[in-house]
Amino acid sequence: MKSAKKTAWFCSNCGNEYHQWMGRCPACGEWNTLVEEPVGGHDPEAAEKDEAYTSRKKSFLGFRNQKPESLDKVAATDENRMTLGSVEVDRLLGGGLVEGSLVLLGGEPGIGKSTLSLQVALHCKGLNTLYVSGEESPKQIKLRAQRLGGNQSQCQVLGETVLENIVKIARETGPDILVIDSIQTVYSEKLDASAGSVSQVKECASALLRMAKATGIPVILVGHITKDGTIAGPKVLEHIVDVVLQFEGDSRGAYRILRSMKNRFGSTDEIAVFEMTGAGLREVTNPSELFIPMHKEDLSGIAIGSMLDGTRPLMIEVQALVSSAAYGMPQRSATGFDVRRLNMLLAVLEKRAGFRLGSKDVFLNMAGGLRVGDPAIDLAVVVAVLSSNLDIPVSQRCCFAAEVGLSGEIRPVTQVERRIAEARKLGFEEIFVSSFNKDSALARIPGDTIGIVPVPDIGSVLKHIGR
Repeated sequence: MKSAKKTAWFCSNCGNEYHQWMGRCPACGEWNTLVEEPVGGHDPEAAEKDEAYTSRKKSFLGFRNQKPESLDKVAATDENRMTLGSVEVDRLLGGGLVEGSLVLLGGEPGIGKSTLSLQVALHCKGLNTLYVSGEESPKQIKLRAQRLGGNQSQCQVLGETVLENIVKIARETGPDILVIDSIQTVYSEKLDASAGSVSQVKECASALLRMAKATGIPVILVGHITKDGTIAGPKVLEHIVDVVLQFEGDSRGAYRILRSMKNRFGSTDEIAVFEMTGAGLREVTNPSELFIPMHKEDLSGIAIGSMLDGTRPLMIEVQALVSSAAYGMPQRSATGFDVRRLNMLLAVLEKRAGFRLGSKDVFLNMAGGLRVGDPAIDLAVVVAVLSSNLDIPVSQRCCFAAEVGLSGEIRPVTQVERRIAEARKLGFEEIFVSSFNKDSALARIPGDTIGIVPVPDIGSVLKHIGR
């Protein structure tokens, strides 16, 4: 008598497996994320006959045959990298695409994931690309390729969703780069679960990883994100891949931010800015101009702050609005900034500078839709709030790069030389920094056009602003 297929409950957020349904996943703490999916039986005899079990067992035999090696005898060689024809993408990857790497490109629908992946395939000189699409037909991809331009002869298109067929064709054709659009549409015939399920995403990503490491073919996986902004599928998918790149921004706007969330071959927290045009994504080489909109000089509540996103310095406009509380209880709202840090800075202003803001509404916004976590933006936030409260405009030809402490002192920040150089390049006349920075960091260069203003506390900043 044939036994019924066994099922288990998988968490769609973290991928953990359970034998029964629970409202909340004990591993990640998320509610209503457990889904039921079929699994292989636990009978040893039945498992040996199971084709999926046998294939997975054989796939790990190569690892078992390896012998341990002393670390001092391991050859330390540089990774072979491929130039993708995009300066910003190559910089984000750490200098190019590494052979045998697995890259995950995530983002909201319509943000530009397929456009970027196809644009890379068309513009990487001397590299043959196999573009596997499970969502669009080859004719649709042809129409997009005509709009993007580039060398279409070096890009092969395959409309396939079966994992085994994709791996077979990739091994036969031997492309330089393999693009999968998207990983949620690919499924393995050895599993009974539907495409996009937890078990299918894990199995397909693992199989593509093994193929990439065995053949040296780098694989780019296009993945969707959920409504809360995380990569769709189990969290283990981000642990499997080598690099995680995520698109951010409003799909209705023109600008996109590509952020490096994980990179085993380079630095993380790097960003690249693109503009969506009729001919594809255009690289924005100077992102600071994006976050400093043009407006009149005599506007209060605006200050320019210097921040670092990874190793890239950016100038961003901080907007603040202070008004009398209309509903009794004052409101505190921040867009692109931590509201708890805003409350702390307001408390410092009230305690150390004597400004009574407890009965007023305070609204804060970071221009350009960027999320700021650099503490160097503190001084710009304080100046913008005071400018709005006193209705005194701040010169748009000066910027701020310092952290504000609980005692009202202006604290130094890291890589102040990079921030000063960026302000100098953009034509700012003054930059306010902490007087506790090293003298070497504040040294002026011959013919310098920017004035470096060191300040020790908030009171000193107010004297300079109000002059």
